[in-house]
Amino acid sequence: MSIFDLSGRTALVTGASRGIGRACAVLLARQGARVVLAARNEDMLDEVAAEIRASGGEAHPMGLDLADHESLPGAVRQLPGEFAAVDILVNNAGITADNLLARMTLDQWQRVQDVNLTGVFVLTKALVRGMMRRRYGRIVSVSSVAGVLGNAGQANYAASKAGLIGFSKSLARELSSRGITVNVVAPGFVETDMTAAMPEGAGERFREQYGVVRLGTVDDIAPAVLYLASEEASYVTGEVLCVSGGMT
Repeated sequence: MSIFDLSGRTALVTGASRGIGRACAVLLARQGARVVLAARNEDMLDEVAAEIRASGGEAHPMGLDLADHESLPGAVRQLPGEFAAVDILVNNAGITADNLLARMTLDQWQRVQDVNLTGVFVLTKALVRGMMRRRYGRIVSVSSVAGVLGNAGQANYAASKAGLIGFSKSLARELSSRGITVNVVAPGFVETDMTAAMPEGAGERFREQYGVVRLGTVDDIAPAVLYLASEEASYVTGEVLCVSGGMT
């Protein structure tokens, strides 16, 4: 068996239509996992599924809105048989609504928490009972160095990502005796559609402020997720792996 072999495992990746989520889904499939691709944009999910299938992998696109909390358990129950027993959950989907605190509205605060934190809670809860019955699971959540260091203008986003770390550490203690690991990957400044929407020059200012050699790419993050999702990481739980070029 090759290292990081996921043959026979089923993974569900949120935010799989683009960016870090897409890179994670493609890499997990390349390592042998059946992958449930979850996101709001179903057309883009079909493109990712086609890419995976063209390489001989198995993929199932699933429209999913993490802000619609009541729909999440039902969506999980409706997965087709070969994808229904999810062994690996990658909580990657997230949104921003940046503003200085003095200008931030309650709606901007709440929308970010609803997706980045509460959506993760509801979806993880819907899947974890099956993992407990099978006494196996890998839960990997994508946080951010903003949740470790903070970031001006992102009090809502940083709070949600810091909350994700606390949630994961607590869950790791609850589930370690059931053969389930729970870990976090905290990317630094990564070139994605989300960061492209930030003000012009923000990436370079970030790089200069923290002294990192370059900005990250999605292909820097996906291997860290793969490691934590693998058998090789069976003795790693409750940890935060910062993949940030030295920012932290």
